[in-house]
Amino acid sequence: MIDKAGYYWGTGRRKTSVARVRIKEGSGTILVNKKNIEDFFPRERDRFVVCLPLKTTKCLEKYDVFVNVNGGGITGQAGATSLGIARALLKSDQALADSLRSGHLLTRDSRMVERKKYGKKGARKSFQWTKR
Repeated sequence: MIDKAGYYWGTGRRKTSVARVRIKEGSGTILVNKKNIEDFFPRERDRFVVCLPLKTTKCLEKYDVFVNVNGGGITGQAGATSLGIARALLKSDQALADSLRSGHLLTRDSRMVERKKYGKKGARKSFQWTKR
């Protein structure tokens, strides 16, 4: 499952964010939308989530990671990127499956925003009821 340029691909989704991830053997560079990971994800928590699949499999210095992510917010984009990296790592080496599964890194978080309903203020909240 390797393309002509030597990349392994993985797609990650979280809420309304979609991340297309390419990994290639290299020095450990992580670029998100052509920016360094520290510039794109300013919060330490989001950077930790993105790097978690690489740390779990001890491949942090082994692969270069290139991510295109769009949609949603910063936290959703971090979760989508993490899932995409985990899927790409799985394609690169099937022996990493146990460590990725034990860390729950291959499970897609299916929670989405519930749609607004007709006659209501939001998905569930109603307008204030008046007796008279």
